[in-house]
Amino acid sequence: MSVQHQSRSPTPGTTSRRDFVKLTSSALAAGVLGGAARPAHAQPLLHTVSDDWNGVLVDLSVCVGCRKCEWACRKANGFGDGEPIDAYEDTSVFGQTRRTEADRFTVVNRFFPDDAGGGPVYAKKQCMHCFEPACASACLVGAFRKTPEGPVLYDSSVCIGCRYCMMACPFGVPAYTYDNALAPEVRKCTMCFERITKEGKRPACVEMCPVEALTFGKRSELVGIARQKMADHPGRYVDHIYGEHEAGGTCWLYISPVPFDQVGFRTDVGTTPYPELTKGFLSAVPMVLVMWPALLMGAYAFTEHRKRLSGAGDGAPSAPDQSEEAGHG
Repeated sequence: MSVQHQSRSPTPGTTSRRDFVKLTSSALAAGVLGGAARPAHAQPLLHTVSDDWNGVLVDLSVCVGCRKCEWACRKANGFGDGEPIDAYEDTSVFGQTRRTEADRFTVVNRFFPDDAGGGPVYAKKQCMHCFEPACASACLVGAFRKTPEGPVLYDSSVCIGCRYCMMACPFGVPAYTYDNALAPEVRKCTMCFERITKEGKRPACVEMCPVEALTFGKRSELVGIARQKMADHPGRYVDHIYGEHEAGGTCWLYISPVPFDQVGFRTDVGTTPYPELTKGFLSAVPMVLVMWPALLMGAYAFTEHRKRLSGAGDGAPSAPDQSEEAGHG
């Protein structure tokens, strides 16, 4: 007579040994196979550099820190739920240097540089839309791509949530939706891609700026405008267009009355495209994925060992293993 044994249901919040082995085995396979080939839908990492890409020039000597660009950005991207523009008159946010967030693609920070004569300088931050984006280079599944129009876009349908893009970005822009456990995404500025390509409009932040600190256009034209401003107003700007060569070049450009390191910009990114610098990182990814299942198995074994010791100390008999029960049957 055959005896059927009813399987025991795992205690809520625990992982059975069988499930744990299945989990780590799958991760091991992903680590080994992941380094062998990229998915067929992955986008090419490098593109022919074009000065006809769209971009934005930001003049920090003109910005007054009104933060209307922040309001316009949130509204254009469906955030804020009717948030009044008057709410952005609150200057207390300048008490700390902010970074972009999953529901806030641009932020304005205030600085008091030594070279500004005691007055404030305001600096807007958003995705720089690199010529050769590090986020696309680091992405294992091609969730990021550089478009022929210039913006760098993200496809949430293929994202696996590894967040390597966040580690790779030299400007610290991509943000993760930690509050959405069911459908987490990486989010950032898209340069209002739909507006500029299908509606013929400028990005929302550019249209909203009341002092015309932001200029939208072809990158080659923006570089010319920046140099003309420098020539027309000697002494107003430092002799540097940030983004012209940083990280291999970006579609967002800045001119400033003070050195960029005094207004929160990284000045150590160099001029080499970041995909060249992330090759070593990418080659290490398969090894990392192979190693972490082993570390988890070790942690699991250690935890189970402690449980057994604790049970023996209390004098409580441990439950028999299901395979042992089947063997005795």
